[in-house]
Amino acid sequence: QVQLQESGPGLVKPSQTLSLTCTVSGGSITTNNHYWNWIRQAPGKGLEWIGYVDFSGNIDYNPSLKSRTSISRDTSKNQFTLQLSSVTPEDTAVYYCATRRRDGPPTPGTYYENDYWGQGTQVTVSS
Repeated sequence: QVQLQESGPGLVKPSQTLSLTCTVSGGSITTNNHYWNWIRQAPGKGLEWIGYVDFSGNIDYNPSLKSRTSISRDTSKNQFTLQLSSVTPEDTAVYYCATRRRDGPPTPGTYYENDYWGQGTQVTVSS
């Protein structure tokens, strides 16, 4: 059973960079055909896909967040990370990491169809 656990600061000041790590256990982030996603949910809003890193290290981002987002991975630690720069209060959300095995990259219709999710971590952007 794959388990994911998000970690990082719960409070970030405006204009700073939000940094989160997802630690994976019970499976490897290099396992073929697995896509490792970051997803968030702001208060009162729906899920928003942020981006993914796949089993080969390929990365894709939500175009609306791409200019501020960086996703990377550390295969030695079985972790992948999210950095979101120049944050504003609108970036306040619960941030999730999630994964599933797919035959190809996730698409707008399948971003949220993941077999395994972390419990989520609240990040508040406030001075």
